[in-house]
Amino acid sequence: MRILLVVYDNDSYIHWFPQGLAYIAAVLDREGYEVEVYNQDVHHYPDEHLTEYLNKNYFDIIGVSVIAGYYQYRKLLAISNAINNSKNRPLYFLGGHGPSPEPECFLRKTGADIAVIGEGEDTVVELVQAITNKSALSTVHGIAYQDGDKTIVTPRRKLIKDIDTIPFPAYDKFPMEYYRLLRMPHCTNKDFLMPLLSGRGCTFRCNFCYRLDKGFRGRSKESIVEEITFLKKEYGISYVVFSDELLMSSKERTVELCEAFIKADLGIKWDCNGRLNYAIPEVLDIMKQSGCVFINYGIEALDDQILKNMKKGLRTNQVIKGIKATLSAGISPGYNVIFGNIGENKDTLNKGVEFLLEYDNGSQMRTIRPVTPYPGSPLYYHAIQEGLLKDCADFYENKHTNSDLLAINFTNMTDDEFHRALYDANSKLIKNYFDNKCNQMLAQAEKLYLEANSEFRGFRQS
Repeated sequence: MRILLVVYDNDSYIHWFPQGLAYIAAVLDREGYEVEVYNQDVHHYPDEHLTEYLNKNYFDIIGVSVIAGYYQYRKLLAISNAINNSKNRPLYFLGGHGPSPEPECFLRKTGADIAVIGEGEDTVVELVQAITNKSALSTVHGIAYQDGDKTIVTPRRKLIKDIDTIPFPAYDKFPMEYYRLLRMPHCTNKDFLMPLLSGRGCTFRCNFCYRLDKGFRGRSKESIVEEITFLKKEYGISYVVFSDELLMSSKERTVELCEAFIKADLGIKWDCNGRLNYAIPEVLDIMKQSGCVFINYGIEALDDQILKNMKKGLRTNQVIKGIKATLSAGISPGYNVIFGNIGENKDTLNKGVEFLLEYDNGSQMRTIRPVTPYPGSPLYYHAIQEGLLKDCADFYENKHTNSDLLAINFTNMTDDEFHRALYDANSKLIKNYFDNKCNQMLAQAEKLYLEANSEFRGFRQS
């Protein structure tokens, strides 16, 4: 059984390591299947190249994983067209956050045979076994598939309780010398970076989140340390990007992980996604000691009523207190603020702008994006209930044309007023960022020419 997994090109110079596909490759490889990865991302192959590749090489199954998003949806349609046009078209399955909430729509639009819903490791193994043995697909939980003109959706599969049982991603099947060039705040030119999952899921229920699975499942500290040690030894990784939604799932877990990193003497830099209600000095101090240089916070809004409307589980005083504590600990905070949730107006937007200007430390440029009700999120179903959206096809085909443009208007503003307000807000933030960068460059010039700084290496922007 030959299986081809496709990593699509999203027009990035350096792409994010495809963790989801790497986990799928690992479990299939463990079962003895012949797995190959097609890296459109690295080589920027045109879509037609995939058609030619399939014409020249035989595969039994081809798989594509895609997250939710306007670009990803349109790219998936193009990739699907390339697959469907091949002379030796393999059995075609989809996976990822994109198709999982509305698999019927994605199967219809792409012409794929099967969609894997939610967490895929166990499902894919059972699916391939069913295909190999010519068993009925209806026996496989966690999939949707075409049966003539009908779409059959099987019962949801239970989550993997012990995620330490999942093998490490199949790093050896990917061009790691390329992916390790990822750049994040406070990395140097000598750092090699790699994303890593410390757990799966989240305990919070924000109304704009399209995550299907409830709860949080953390990996053991031993497993995480083992994988980091492996990445250091095999690929020279010096900076780990914890990519799961919530490494800071609790104060106790965060401290436990940091203590394990220190005890193992990992000597790495790392960053993560965090929660500001856990951002307290004793937690942040040990995070700093263990190598943390950046925490990306989902702030979303600086108005208590809006935070309540979106079920964020935060208050503005927690946000400000947590950001101040993060800065005091010597860690850069990442600020994620969105606009346009239920009840928002120009005043709530301006509160976000004022906050971003006051607490900016220049570690990265931040703009404010409109909230997007991705399929699967409570906000998506609210939009349908209110008559603002018809269905998944309407969302992707008509409404969601760009992540920085309004998809669904939940405010009392007109669409033009909404975009003008975002333009005004982001104009201030962009100007502030580049003014700071200009001042930094001028300070370098002053030190170079007026203090004869011989360690200067040229005016470079990264």
